[in-house]
Amino acid sequence: MPENNEKGICKTKGDIWGTIPSFLIINFGIVMILMLYFCPSCFLSWAGIKSMAPDFVFSFAITVAMSFGGNAVETFYDKRISWIHHPAKRFLLTSVTYLSYAFLVSYILIFLYSLVKGRFTIDNIPFRLIFEYSLMPMGIALGFMALFTTRSWLLEWRKSALEAEILRSEKLASQYQSLKDQLNPHFLFNSLNVLSSLVYESADKSAAFIQKLSRIYRYVLEAQKEELIELEKEVGFAENFLELQKIRFEESLKFSIEIRDTGGFLPPLSLQLLLENAIKHNIVSEEDPLFINIYRKENNLWISNTFQPKTSKTEPSTGVGLNNIKMRYQLLSDRSIEIIKTDNEFLVKLPILELST
Repeated sequence: MPENNEKGICKTKGDIWGTIPSFLIINFGIVMILMLYFCPSCFLSWAGIKSMAPDFVFSFAITVAMSFGGNAVETFYDKRISWIHHPAKRFLLTSVTYLSYAFLVSYILIFLYSLVKGRFTIDNIPFRLIFEYSLMPMGIALGFMALFTTRSWLLEWRKSALEAEILRSEKLASQYQSLKDQLNPHFLFNSLNVLSSLVYESADKSAAFIQKLSRIYRYVLEAQKEELIELEKEVGFAENFLELQKIRFEESLKFSIEIRDTGGFLPPLSLQLLLENAIKHNIVSEEDPLFINIYRKENNLWISNTFQPKTSKTEPSTGVGLNNIKMRYQLLSDRSIEIIKTDNEFLVKLPILELST
């Protein structure tokens, strides 16, 4: 919608000149360049400057009219016809409208200028000659049309590209949040399954498990809010989580964590998912203890466990685990996790990420 400035002059949102003074200064500069091109000697003397004054005023009027009209036409069609969706229609209507305007305004200005200069009288108007002279300013009009058309197309293309990127970012953020929302119920579901089995085994173990679980669950709630979390915090959580599991499995579960360089980031709770899977899907007993090792090699975190799969599934699967981690890495980075399975070992390599600046 048009907005009125303090002086009562209507200024549209698409106005490239910004303010009336800048609009006039730019057009003044354009006319000066044209005058220098056609009559450089006129600037060498005061008499020359005076002699070109009428032509300067006329040229300035033509330039102001052409630039104002070009801006007005583009602003009018910007609100009605999209360059992106209807480029041919937009170009045709813009060209016809602006060139018609340019010819009409040129004809009127040349008519008035010639009449003032006394080149003809009202009784003897050379319409054909004025028509021929009106074709000359069309060159200026074509230049302005090219300028405004290019500018309008680029601005709309940029706006369209930004909107597409915003929609893409919002979609990715929504997808990532959906994946993170799976983690809290997943952790609670598995923890309650463990607790239900401990209740029948030992009241002391159940109490110790509940106390440690409450502290760990606080981290789960905090980490779930983050897109990435420091490697140091995630590894610290993994150690607490494994100690929690040792309450249940005691010496049937053995682990080692060797991380010297704790710089970098991981998707939150990715280690917890891998450790839960290792415990859930492998035999953990005094005869066949489960060994879990976590260590860093360059820009990857290696999580390995002895591969001794259960012959029967005693715990239901929630279907989260590895797929959740894979999808979160796809949304966060161009790096992906690597899974290596041998007869004796199951290894997952998690890329250690850096925050983009």
